[in-house]
Amino acid sequence: MSNMKVKTILVSQPEPKVENSPYFELQNKHKVKVDFRPFIHVEGVNAKEIRLQKIDLNHFTAIILTSKNAVDHFFRVADEMRYKVPEGLKYFCQSEAIAFYLQKYVVYRKRKIYVGPKDFADLSPLIKKYKDEKFLLPASDQLNADAPITLNNLKVDWTQAIFYKTVVSDLSDLADVYYDVLAFFSPSGIKSLFSNFPDFEQNNTRIAVFGSTTQKAALEKGLRIDILAPTPETPSMTMALEKYISEANKGK
Repeated sequence: MSNMKVKTILVSQPEPKVENSPYFELQNKHKVKVDFRPFIHVEGVNAKEIRLQKIDLNHFTAIILTSKNAVDHFFRVADEMRYKVPEGLKYFCQSEAIAFYLQKYVVYRKRKIYVGPKDFADLSPLIKKYKDEKFLLPASDQLNADAPITLNNLKVDWTQAIFYKTVVSDLSDLADVYYDVLAFFSPSGIKSLFSNFPDFEQNNTRIAVFGSTTQKAALEKGLRIDILAPTPETPSMTMALEKYISEANKGK
């Protein structure tokens, strides 16, 4: 299939907010059309449903935040439950970016904020240091397994609560739209494709996937994968697309 030229690409994510996104460079350099459309979105779980999970926010002394979504939905739920967030609450953030985002809701210098360098496991030494706290992990219904494993190994008092869900977006308006390449970043994106278009046939559409779990989900649905990232040669999706397009569109 790689001998067919690529003119149009649909990226199953929101449009980048930065002007110098590599996608825009790709578009200009190869004169291809790149569209963005999130195949999935996040919806908050309401306070009533959270109470059904037997969650009482007053019970916890520390919050573990693994994403910006977790930050937004923790404060949304606190607001819905009329829970006044105490100044002494400790925040354990998985990355600098999440800790920085927390400033949207709390005055930084007055708060106890602990930051892990990158991966969830990097938070271990920090959590261990405060092992007598009662930890709440506000998460989505599709939480990565790293967090529970790490917390169980630390033998701390922690509770997971579903504060938001990953939901399939309605893509019915794309039914008659054809793209040369569809780019996916998560198994949920693949699931969304088939929820929206149960009879989807790949034919000449090239499928690009990022990550091994996305690759596995695509193969399970019988898709042919034409573009794969990350690889040592193409660590990002845009680099993988660039390499593929350069070859497919050569001399055409």
